Amino acid sequence: MTASPRIRVFQVATGNLGTEMIGRIQSHPDLELVGLHCYTPDKIGRDAGEIVGIDPVGVTATGTVEEIIAARPDVLTFHGVFPDEDLYVRVLEAGINVVTTADWITGFHRDTNHPHQSGRKVSEVIAEACERGGATFYGTGMNPGLAQILGIVHTADVADIENVTVIESVDVSCHHSVDTWKAVGYGLPVDDPSIPDSLYKYTAVFADSVYLMADAFDLELDEVTFSYELGACTKDVDLGWYQLPQGSLGGSYIKYQGMVDGVARVESHLEWQMTPHTDPSWNIQACYITQVTGDPNIYSKHMIFPRKGFDLSNPENFASIGMTVTGLPALNSITSVVAAAPGIVTSADLPLRSFAGRFAI
Repeated sequence: MTASPRIRVFQVATGNLGTEMIGRIQSHPDLELVGLHCYTPDKIGRDAGEIVGIDPVGVTATGTVEEIIAARPDVLTFHGVFPDEDLYVRVLEAGINVVTTADWITGFHRDTNHPHQSGRKVSEVIAEACERGGATFYGTGMNPGLAQILGIVHTADVADIENVTVIESVDVSCHHSVDTWKAVGYGLPVDDPSIPDSLYKYTAVFADSVYLMADAFDLELDEVTFSYELGACTKDVDLGWYQLPQGSLGGSYIKYQGMVDGVARVESHLEWQMTPHTDPSWNIQACYITQVTGDPNIYSKHMIFPRKGFDLSNPENFASIGMTVTGLPALNSITSVVAAAPGIVTSADLPLRSFAGRFAI
């Protein structure tokens, strides 16, 4: 028996998530890192390992789409904070599959809130690029992404489902991304009128996650609604990397609810806390929760712990766990995505093995 050749991967971006994924690709038995695309000029020309703080890996960072295409990878993994749809199109047209963790699950959110510069739906533009290149496009992550798959799987032994709710209940202060939290209004006065629109704009991909679950249940939704509660800091909070003045936004509870005849049937909730010193505050459980109402009822916690011997004294190490669980659903799906038919696929289209990790043997 001979081992299958490893899949050639070209990664985009080395922010918080991309930095963690370089090492994960190196140790993944299915994958071979053949390139790294960076947007920051001072990273171009450097070894990918040096950029992310590990030993050299023999891959030099480049900065043009032409260099991605010339490397002839099987798949491009995109780990930027925001999508680069022009890059997607050119790479897909070249016959290179794309797996992204950036703001995409079904495409509903991008189509609704971020039309392509041509005025067309982004999903139409990407689908046509897939067709021209015979390539496949897939978006995933931990949440949205794997959390909703867990929600779906938990209903396999339930009859007469009434409601499925997936909740992310987390302290987000370990996610050291100033731009992310500024974008959603954390640190602004809690009564700042811009906050609701900002929260929606930068979390609306969770509407995708509701549509993904509804699709798996063959449930036709009338709409997906957005609602929120805001927690105001009860004192000044200095996180070291971010400051939250008294009275500013320091926590929030967001709901995306899939409605049928005025009744919420499938839901994704975000229970986020930057500090426990807010009013109101929430009972953060540091996990992903699935609640299924039906016959029988299901309550399940997906809890994530570091590996044995992991050094938690460094906050950056702790944050890396969050990056790991966000990026590995993408890496572990790659074999199935490469094997899939051309076009845009969702988690509902992929086989069970797409959600399986790999043994270290």
